[in-house]
Amino acid sequence: MANREGFFHSLLFCCLLDLAIGQISYSIPEEADPGTFVGNLAKDLELDIRDFEARSFGIAPRRNMKKRYLDVNTKTGILFISERIDREELCPNTDTCVIHIEAIVHNPLHLYRVEITVVDINDNAPSFPLETLTLSIAESAIPGARFPLESASDPDVGTNSLKSYTLSTNDFFNVDVQTSSDKGKSIELLLKKALDREKEPDIHLVLTAFDGGKPSKSGTVLIIVEVLDTNDNAPVFTQSLYKASVYENTPEKTVIMRLNATDADEGLNGEVKYLFSKMSPKTIFDTFDIDSRTGEIYLRGTLDFEETNTYEFHVQAEDRGQIPMVAHCKVIVEVIDVNDNAPEITVSSLTSTVMENTQTDSLPGTVIAIINVQDKDSGRNGQVICFIDNNIPFKLKSSLNNFYSLETDGILDREKTPQYNITIVATDQGEPSLSATYAILLAVSDVNDNPPRFEQQRYTTYIMENNSPGSSFFSLHAKDDDSGVNSKITYFVQETRINNQSASSFVSVNLDEGVIYAVRSYDYEQLSHFQILVTAKDGGSPSLSGSVIVDVYIQDQNDNPPEVLYPVQSKSHPITELIPRSADVGYLVTKVVAVDKDSSNNAWLSYKIIKSTDQTLFKVGIHDGELRTLRQITEKDFSKYKLTILIEDNGQPPYTVSVNVNVAVIDNFAQAFSEFNDLAQRNNDDGDMQFYLILSLVIVSFVFLILILVVICLKIHKWRRCKLFNEGSNGILPVIPYYPPRYAEVGATGTLCHVYNYEVCLKTDSGDSELTNRKPIVQNVVDVKSSGTETNTHKGNLDSTVEEDIIQVSFSPIPFCSTSQAPSDLSRSVQPDSSLGSGWATQGHSQSCPEATPLISWLCA
Repeated sequence: MANREGFFHSLLFCCLLDLAIGQISYSIPEEADPGTFVGNLAKDLELDIRDFEARSFGIAPRRNMKKRYLDVNTKTGILFISERIDREELCPNTDTCVIHIEAIVHNPLHLYRVEITVVDINDNAPSFPLETLTLSIAESAIPGARFPLESASDPDVGTNSLKSYTLSTNDFFNVDVQTSSDKGKSIELLLKKALDREKEPDIHLVLTAFDGGKPSKSGTVLIIVEVLDTNDNAPVFTQSLYKASVYENTPEKTVIMRLNATDADEGLNGEVKYLFSKMSPKTIFDTFDIDSRTGEIYLRGTLDFEETNTYEFHVQAEDRGQIPMVAHCKVIVEVIDVNDNAPEITVSSLTSTVMENTQTDSLPGTVIAIINVQDKDSGRNGQVICFIDNNIPFKLKSSLNNFYSLETDGILDREKTPQYNITIVATDQGEPSLSATYAILLAVSDVNDNPPRFEQQRYTTYIMENNSPGSSFFSLHAKDDDSGVNSKITYFVQETRINNQSASSFVSVNLDEGVIYAVRSYDYEQLSHFQILVTAKDGGSPSLSGSVIVDVYIQDQNDNPPEVLYPVQSKSHPITELIPRSADVGYLVTKVVAVDKDSSNNAWLSYKIIKSTDQTLFKVGIHDGELRTLRQITEKDFSKYKLTILIEDNGQPPYTVSVNVNVAVIDNFAQAFSEFNDLAQRNNDDGDMQFYLILSLVIVSFVFLILILVVICLKIHKWRRCKLFNEGSNGILPVIPYYPPRYAEVGATGTLCHVYNYEVCLKTDSGDSELTNRKPIVQNVVDVKSSGTETNTHKGNLDSTVEEDIIQVSFSPIPFCSTSQAPSDLSRSVQPDSSLGSGWATQGHSQSCPEATPLISWLCA
């Protein structure tokens, strides 16, 4: 057991040694001006000044400090005085005044303890409680008698505290200073010679108190000594110093102590009464009271150890003589602490949100807050244990005395727990212990760690064929456990191949709602099923996605009629089924074979006879299409039958198709061949007749159209000739824009044989002759001089317009002759444009004779 205690003391000593090494101490004089340099924390803490702002350097506040006396310049690392410090106000009744501050550096977190000793200066002079003190001393007092006086007080400490007293020069008194066991100083007047009231009834003395400062300061009090007649025995206390200890929670009216003083006189001169010294501070009168008769001191108010832990005052006892005599004693009341203060929790550097755990964010050990716990009580009552609930992924880590850091201690998952209510509990070690709580509401911010998830692993949907492009037929929904942008889902179709085509040419999906639309109209007969891969992608960074397969089944519609495979329907080579006249009832004549491209009910076919030469001879199977005989064939029955069988599917509405079946009843094979040839010949004759009728109709229509065009062309030709004639008769030679493309002089007579061409373009759908399709035509203009030796060729462009439907009419050449009086040979030609394609053109040709008529006569011929 002794070894364990030794080991524990050694360990505690090492911890205290480490803490002491980590402390920095400064000393400053009190009453220094704000801004006074205290120390360079950056240098003394061996920190880079650049880290001060980056690492959020600061000073942790202390609850028991009413003012912020010190501050740090984060740019220079200088610790300076921010408010004037009065040592006597900050540390009353203590010889040493130390300010403790904790410097905090974040990222990573470090705490440093700094002690600043406030050095006292001589800023307070000694003072007496009263400016004038009156003493009544009987004349019977003998030399050597002592009279206690109220001591002066000096808030300063050390050499600046009260040091000595001097009394003004007089014949009767000296001052005597005594040092008590508690190092207090008591002052008494010492009578040197007997008093004589008749000679000197009042004696005025000046008592001066000096402190030890340099320069020294002093305080004075005027003492008026009243010389009284005989009551020559003063009360005497049994003790000069009375001490008592009392708990701070002691109720009022509780007696703390009892004083005892005796007086040797008798009667009123020996009757003693007790009262507090008039020089006692006001707090004494508010806290204590005294029974003037018994000398019992009891509580008048409440005690608070944290406010004042020791009370010092004087009590005087005086007799009831005519000239009362007084005795004084000193009383010290020590207040014993009780656990009446719960711990106080201060939280700083609090983070309201923390990222949920990923590979890089909010790993265990992330600091959430700095917690300072203090208790105003002392001893075990002020020792505090701080803890939190163990069922949450957080922990408290002790860093310095009464300082803790709240850190993460596990995996945080926002989807499971979006926020934590962390309750910090601080409990002291008193009996009974007191505790305090502090609640921190910590929100866990989202990280994109959950991909979108579909409600099913695979979806199946159906759509009817022949759907409208752009119609919706299915809706998907994916869920993302994240929040905010991380849960915003976008849908799209993966680029896969369907029948060697892109999936996007088949379907599209709404980006926000996941509604699937058909891009095209589907055909069940070409494609009855396909798969698409739909992906849901969230809006996180980096984004996560999830995919699902959607099976799309196209449902059949009755959109295809039945197709007859047998018998083959051919007008040129019809098929005739042969049955012997001796066929039995139920004889299988033939089987009508038909198929339907649709499926299921839409492809179920039924057969029935809708037309027959003899309704009693044949029947057809309603489902198998087998044509069988209903009865025996007799001699009276026809030898040839034509049946029409209706084939109908089961769709809604149903599609139908009919097929003709030719049946020939035969007695032998020779007749079978004969019947077959007759039927084929009859079918061929019917086909030839139809062909001839159609051909005749086409020829008559074509001839009629040609006649109409010829009449129109003749009218146009006649109109143009008359126009030229009228212009020539007015003496104006008409301007002929067209000349023959070739010419030749024949003989010496000056005649010119030539060819002229006309090109007329007309619309076939109206009588309007306006030209609509214009083509350039090269014009050759030939000037022939009278000598016939010089020619000039001029080229021009003619725009003509031709529609697609133009009628072409050719006229036979019309020869004419011009006389020798003609001024020149003139020809007119319009070349047909070969680029007109399927257009129609009119051309006329004219041959001149050796003897020409005048030009005007030629034009009007």
